[in-house]
Amino acid sequence: MADESKPFFPVESACKPPSFRKLHSLTPESKFWRSFKNSQLTSGLILPVTSLEFSPVYPFDLAAASSAAIHLFDGVSLSPKSHSPLSSFSDVAYSPSFRCDGALLAAGGESGLVQVFNPLRAGHALRRLRAHSRPVRVVRFPRAADKLHLFSAGDDALLTYWDVSTESPLLSLPAAHRDYIRACSPSPISADVVATGSYDHSVKVWDVRMSPGSNQVSILTHGNIVESVLFLPSGSLIATAGGNSVKIWDLIGGGKLIHTMESHNKTVTSLCLSRFANENNSENGESRIFSVSIDGYLKVLDYAAFKITHTVRYPAQLLSVGFSPSGFSRVVGTSNGVIYTGKKNVKVDVVNNHAVSSEFNLSLPEPVKRVLRPSYYRYFHRGQSEKPSENDYLVKKTKKMKLSKHDMLLKKFRHRDALVSALNSKRPTSIVAVMEELVARKKLLKCISNLDENELLLLFRFLHRNATKPRYARFLMGLAKRVIEIRAEDVRSSEELGCHVRNLKGTVDEELRIQHSLKEIQGVISPLLVIAGR
Repeated sequence: MADESKPFFPVESACKPPSFRKLHSLTPESKFWRSFKNSQLTSGLILPVTSLEFSPVYPFDLAAASSAAIHLFDGVSLSPKSHSPLSSFSDVAYSPSFRCDGALLAAGGESGLVQVFNPLRAGHALRRLRAHSRPVRVVRFPRAADKLHLFSAGDDALLTYWDVSTESPLLSLPAAHRDYIRACSPSPISADVVATGSYDHSVKVWDVRMSPGSNQVSILTHGNIVESVLFLPSGSLIATAGGNSVKIWDLIGGGKLIHTMESHNKTVTSLCLSRFANENNSENGESRIFSVSIDGYLKVLDYAAFKITHTVRYPAQLLSVGFSPSGFSRVVGTSNGVIYTGKKNVKVDVVNNHAVSSEFNLSLPEPVKRVLRPSYYRYFHRGQSEKPSENDYLVKKTKKMKLSKHDMLLKKFRHRDALVSALNSKRPTSIVAVMEELVARKKLLKCISNLDENELLLLFRFLHRNATKPRYARFLMGLAKRVIEIRAEDVRSSEELGCHVRNLKGTVDEELRIQHSLKEIQGVISPLLVIAGR
């Protein structure tokens, strides 16, 4: 008799493959990026969104360049601003850029004009900067605390350093590159250093403090048309995008290439910095690179570990990408005018009639909860939902194990009935698990010798279907041989049993022919692999 006081666990096959959850368990970073709820921004745009830029100060407004206007969106709700768009352009607008204090917004245009706006209210441009003869594709304010200057570059291969207050160029490099300049990134640690990328396959780093003619500090050869350039937070590393690759360079080490990522299938169009904030370091987080491509994928690159940590697929070609300084919004712009957003669910407080995320570091301090002590009356009336403290000892209730029919029969040592029950279930994993348990108990062959003709038919049908499957072959092929030896007289006397044995033999012969063919192919390929490896 079975001892009811001892727990009995369901039998499991040793041939069972690992579960899908174990093979595809999510990392903390994957969980973080999956927590962003994707949606489509109702912007009413129909033309390509060529550039996206977040303001560096609260409320982190979003500027999007599309057609002949710069469209502004509220950084918290991502809804269009009341005075949006800024449409003082007579042609296509490019590359919006916010000043370090968010008080000014500059953008280039197809006519070669650079315009500076007040993003907080509607109106005409405050400044119009004229020096370029062809479209200005990139405009950037310095990322350091500089409120007076501006960089611009475009299809005339001219790089210009402006004094915004006087509308005059302080430095012009007419032959900065041999082809269109389509990328520009100011240094995060110096307001005087900027990197430019061109269709001549090169990336150049400039220092405006140097004397004319010697402003070029470094030159990097990407090896393809450069679509985007990005200084990393340290200021010593720079990322470049061109073709289907993203490359990381070490400027301090003389412009040495340290990593190449080729995870995109088509041209990489834009890069931006993002931040992964895990539970243990939610305030600072770790920097990541967002890359988007016309293959429709957004990739998250951990450039410290040189690996892709997350991927998002969109149903359109991606031209631009942005990540909010608040750390809870990402946006991508597409070739058909759609802006897709990803917003992280965060706790929102109200400060001065504004919704403020706790990740902005602007929210009010949370009230301190009174700690329950054993001397308090409420301590002894805690509900079931009360979370235990670190010093509490948890007494967990033992979960009742649910057993299937064959497990219950095994528990009662009814071995033959357990085998028949498993065969009737027609689940290969359960049948093999019961057989392996019976082998461990040294009862399998005895059970097989006691099966009647109908039960033996069930066993032969199972062997015919599963004996050659790689997962079970090692166990079932040997079992099939022993079953035929033990029940040879029954097989000879029954036409139906004999038919199943012949079918099983034909299946085994076919599997052997396949294995011999694979061996011949291996024999042909192996010498070629040896020659190729030399």
